[in-house]
Amino acid sequence: MKRIELDIETADKITVLSLKNYRDALKTELKEWKKNPKSYSNPSGYWLHPDDVVGNTRRIKLIEELLKDFEC
Repeated sequence: MKRIELDIETADKITVLSLKNYRDALKTELKEWKKNPKSYSNPSGYWLHPDDVVGNTRRIKLIEELLKDFEC
C-alpha cells in the first residue's frame, strides 16, 4: 500500500482548513435557521432539526477550542 507522507506544518494546515470549513458550514446552517426558521406559521422557512441546533452550537464551540491548539 502506498502512503502519503506530509511534513507536520502541511498536515497542521490541512487540519486547520478542514476544521474551519466544517465550522463555517455549521455557522451558515445556524445563521439561515435563525434568520428564517421553518415552523407551522412559516412553512417555507429554513428547517434545522432541534438536535442539530444544539449540536451545531456545541460543535462550533469545540472547534474554536481545537483551533487554539494550532495558533502560533
